[in-house]
Formats: sequence, structure tokens, C-alpha cells
Amino acid sequence: MSEDQNTKTAMELDTAFLKSRRGILKVAEMGTLVVAFVCFSVASRPSYITATVLEFLITSLLLLLYILKLNKRLAFFFWPLIDVFNSVFAVVYFTVLSLLALTTYTVTGTLVGGIVGFMTVGLLCVDSYTLFKKLTFNKPRSHTQNQDIE
Repeated sequence: MSEDQNTKTAMELDTAFLKSRRGILKVAEMGTLVVAFVCFSVASRPSYITATVLEFLITSLLLLLYILKLNKRLAFFFWPLIDVFNSVFAVVYFTVLSLLALTTYTVTGTLVGGIVGFMTVGLLCVDSYTLFKKLTFNKPRSHTQNQDIE
């Protein structure tokens, strides 16, 4: 009986997601966000720091959601669509933020943070495009969620 309880409470990890294209993109996004955070921190720009930390947390939570396969347990949301919306809004927000950082820089950290912000925008565009390309709205929801969208 204790063996059954252990199998029910054990958390299943999806390490294959980290090796997939989307997993690599998520990790790369997090890497560029950390670099942008460090650059904006050196330049002492609180509004830019807040934006990068917020997007880093959202991306981290989505990555954790996919690695722990919580998207299959919490089926009341269509997680790939939420991921696409996050990527699209982050593209718009980071485009504006990076343009502001590049045009108003007084410290080199702000300039480098703006350039890395544009690298993040590129990664977010690729992520949203690859995910949106695989989304299908004409299939039943249970069939679409059972597919591995990677």
C-alpha cells in the first residue's frame, strides 16, 4: 500500500522538454533576461529592473509548469495559448523598453541592457511563432492538450 502512495505523490519530471526547441528557447530567454537584469542593475534603472525581473519570473514559472507537467494536471487553462499571449505581450513591452533604454542611456549598462533586451525580443518572437504555428483551434481541447506541443 505504501508503494501505491509513493507512486501517486511522486512528481513526474519532463527532462525531454529542456532538450526540445521550446525548452532551449525558454532557457535562452531566461539567460538574456538575467544579463539584461544585471546590466540595468549596474546602471541603476529601477523601472527596467522591474520589467526584466517580472518577465524572468513569468518565464521561470512557465518553464517549471512544463518541466513538472503541471500543464496536464491543471487542465482548466489552455497553457500553450497563455504562453503565446505572454510572449506576444513581452515582445511589445520589451521592444518599447529596449528602445527607451537605447535612446535615453547615460550609462553603458543601460545601452548594453537595451541591446540584450532586443536579443530577448528576438527569442520571444521565435518562441511565440513556433508555439502559435503548432496550436490548432479546430481540434477538440482534450485532443490538443494531449499532444506534445514542443
